[in-house]
Amino acid sequence: MSLAETCGLWGSERQEQAARVARTIEEQGIEVVRLSFPDQHGVLRGKTLVAGEAVKALRAGCLATSTLLLKDTAHRTVFPVFSAGGGLGLREFEGAADLAMLPDPATFRVLPWAERTGFLLCDLFFRDGRPFPFDGRGLYRKALARLAEQGRDFVAGIEVEFHLYRMADPRLAPEDATQPGRPPEVGLLSKGYQYLTEQRYDQMAPALDPIRRAVLALGLPLRSVEVEFGPSQCEFTFAPTTGLEPADLMVLFRSCVKQVAARHGYHATFMCRPQIANSFASGWHLHQSLRDRDSGRNLFMAPEGSASEEGQPLSPLGRHYLAGLLHHARAAAVFTTPTINGYKRYRGYSLAPDRAIWACDNRGVMVRVLGGPGDPATRLENRAGEPLANPYLYMASQIHAGLDGIARGLEPGASADAPYEAEAPLLPKSLREAVIALHDSAFFRDAFGSAFIDYYLRIKSAEIERFQAEVTDWEQREYFDLF
Repeated sequence: MSLAETCGLWGSERQEQAARVARTIEEQGIEVVRLSFPDQHGVLRGKTLVAGEAVKALRAGCLATSTLLLKDTAHRTVFPVFSAGGGLGLREFEGAADLAMLPDPATFRVLPWAERTGFLLCDLFFRDGRPFPFDGRGLYRKALARLAEQGRDFVAGIEVEFHLYRMADPRLAPEDATQPGRPPEVGLLSKGYQYLTEQRYDQMAPALDPIRRAVLALGLPLRSVEVEFGPSQCEFTFAPTTGLEPADLMVLFRSCVKQVAARHGYHATFMCRPQIANSFASGWHLHQSLRDRDSGRNLFMAPEGSASEEGQPLSPLGRHYLAGLLHHARAAAVFTTPTINGYKRYRGYSLAPDRAIWACDNRGVMVRVLGGPGDPATRLENRAGEPLANPYLYMASQIHAGLDGIARGLEPGASADAPYEAEAPLLPKSLREAVIALHDSAFFRDAFGSAFIDYYLRIKSAEIERFQAEVTDWEQREYFDLF
């Protein structure tokens, strides 16, 4: 049998979707199709197949090296794959063996910036059809399945900030080909700090316009393009979508932005706080709610004219979900903020949170409650995320934490609208602190499985160890001349 049949994924609906993809490829003269999957960091990896082979892969799948899921952010394999069990106690990883990519025909798009090029997101499997245990998209599907069993859907809207620079020097000399490679030299497109000013938007429009057009041509539900507070910083916001769509949207959007920017002589980065003078940190605000599958009703919306004794504009279910996010915030930090750099954003008295607390009209908290009784747009805005977060793991962690709050009837406590200096558990101040919190979380070990948690923490720990081995600019300035 083909891989799709072995996996039990070759039903009539999927066959019809695959047939539509094949017709589109033929009718539009598509020459190559990029088969991509989001790795553990949310970075797209994969292979480019000629059109005929891509059509076959819809049913047969395509092989790739399993070590692609075993790398840190420097693309270094951090597991001893040439040892017994591949360093993970799994025979399937020994010797850098293959895994199987199975394209999801529902994700097919024609890339507007690449000539005659199609695109497909893939799910990962072992070669015998068993689900690949470290596939972020698969882990997110499991979280969505928990909701589906309860007759509920996850709804998410995205606000994501990033920096867009003029490319001065891509640094492509052989001596720049280190691991990781030397970053490019860039220049500003705007000086800032002129938040949402017309003049700054017009100044950045030549760089933003081709990105905006490409995003819309991909069919992504773009709502706004804004100039943000910092120099050369901007924000794109998207209408809410359900299920797999918001996570798929995020990885495709980031890839689109970087590729289109590069083709036009710019450098886009979703790094939280670049080492560029006067830079301002970027965040990813995740708006979320639950929806009843049958009626379409927003389950976070309180009945019109009602409010809790604390004045909280949420239904009891929404209140418990919010409490779950706050209760598990420290352990979830590795998913919301998975890089060393991202923790430089968490600061008190700023637009980024430093503690697990909620409010309605306080942009310094971790979760804002938007909407109110009778408002079908009622939702939670988690402001803890950094733009580099793996969207599948981020959203899955939110669902698991929220459902735990519902199951246990947790309460979120008082709002931080007044006073602003409310006491609450502090978020981790570093990636190492976040790694320890996740390591000690029995809850997330149960939700994701201990095998995945140990695997993911090993990758994050490898990045921390490399960082600690480096001599930083700060150390050189502090000690080299004084002692």
